[in-house]
Amino acid sequence: DKRDPIRAAAQVVAAYQEIFPLNESEIDALYSLTLTRLGFSVLIAAKQTRAAPGNEYLNISNAAVWSLLEKLREVPFDWPTRAIRFAAGIPVVNYQSSTRRPATELLAHRERSLGPSLSVSYESPLHIVAGSRQFLFDALGRRYLDCVNNVAHVGHSHPYVVRAASEQMARLNTNTRYLHELLTEYSERLIATLPEPLQVVYFVNSGSEANELALRIARAHRHRTDVIVIDCAYHGNTSAMIDISPYKFDGPGGRGCPMCVHKASLPDIYRGQYRENDAGARYAQSVADAVQRAEQNGGVAAFFCESAVSCGGQIILPDDYLRQAYAAVRAAGGICVADEVQTGFGRGGSHFWMFETQGVVPDIVTLGKPIGNGHPIGAVVTTREIADSFANGMEYFNTFGGNPVSCAVGLAVLETIKEEELQQNAHHVGAYLKERLTELKSTHPLIGDVRGLGLFIGIEFVRDRETLEPAGREAAVVVERMKERGVLLSTDGPFHNVIKIKPPLPFSRRDADEVVSKLDMVLEDFRN
Repeated sequence: DKRDPIRAAAQVVAAYQEIFPLNESEIDALYSLTLTRLGFSVLIAAKQTRAAPGNEYLNISNAAVWSLLEKLREVPFDWPTRAIRFAAGIPVVNYQSSTRRPATELLAHRERSLGPSLSVSYESPLHIVAGSRQFLFDALGRRYLDCVNNVAHVGHSHPYVVRAASEQMARLNTNTRYLHELLTEYSERLIATLPEPLQVVYFVNSGSEANELALRIARAHRHRTDVIVIDCAYHGNTSAMIDISPYKFDGPGGRGCPMCVHKASLPDIYRGQYRENDAGARYAQSVADAVQRAEQNGGVAAFFCESAVSCGGQIILPDDYLRQAYAAVRAAGGICVADEVQTGFGRGGSHFWMFETQGVVPDIVTLGKPIGNGHPIGAVVTTREIADSFANGMEYFNTFGGNPVSCAVGLAVLETIKEEELQQNAHHVGAYLKERLTELKSTHPLIGDVRGLGLFIGIEFVRDRETLEPAGREAAVVVERMKERGVLLSTDGPFHNVIKIKPPLPFSRRDADEVVSKLDMVLEDFRN
């Protein structure tokens, strides 16, 4: 009686797979066997009813089976197997090819043709050709557990998201100057996940675009230019976003902090200046100090802050930080922008939006990355008052933002998070993984700190737990050795000594055990 019996069946397969994995042949036979079993059910019931026509009990389950068979008759025969293969973490389509170019040739072509500032991961780059759920597959067929690609929020190549995109692409894709049901439905569904004051949405194509538009809106609303940001923050790759991203403008090739940008201290309770119970209030004072500096330059337009700091080293904001920081900014007439590009859509587990863990409501929220599960979508959501002030006579138009295909994809992502209970999974599996990583800390001195919420976790490596000397070189070695063992990780933080774990949300307890077990083996080498 499920509205979508195939999705329900796939969830059963996913749970079964975690305890007792099926092989690929079994998975491919499963739907045909299921249909055969359903067919036998109605045949046996018909025979029994003929033998005992007055026995109503025989038809109790028979009616439900017939109803299901009628529903499945409308389903393309290959579709259930695609959904089941995804649930089992197997590529949905055949990805093997005998005509692929070797990785060395691809790398040489890349170095010839692409800009040299575009890097590749790992000392020996991976030739990835397929993805399914929380796994990636290389050209040789090796499977890797993906612990870092948070864009594939509901899983790599999720068949429901792919189907939504392809079906709508076959029907229509155009700009938002035409009326379309999907635009209306998606904007309503997205707004419904946010606190009530946030009622107006602008669709763009990426998190960088979303933050760029948010900056433009805030400056137009307050008629000011100055911005407050957190040290080590990153908000996007456009020129304006580089100017408000200390992670970039203070790094190699950066031009330093612009006059209209004011940095507040990174609220890091492990390595930062304040580590006590009142650290949130103390770090918020750094924002208040930045407000005062902005006042000398005409006043603050906006305060940009990720709801959990990603590039700064997977920093979870201390209690009460945003509440007091927002109060200081608003008292000076500024706009508070929550950057949820890397943290939103249930990744934190306990809440759908990470800013909710701080008990605040921003004036503007920016969205990207997981919003489209790999499809290029972004969004800005704000209040009616702010949106009205932005309507100053200059039209805002985005050729691709909010197109029907993107809206279909966005709806599929929201539906999948809900139907597959991925936020709840992030909450439970994330807590389990954090607990197991904390246990590792007791046996491996290289681990200085384990922090995180849900499936947003950081492991900080230090050479000395007293001095907190960063172990960036060791962290890089760990990433390479974990890759050799089939687990993909990456580093972040000001000293590149923090292993970040932000996997697709279908990540399971079994996956967590694999990460911990292999990390334990890798770290053992540093004890000898």
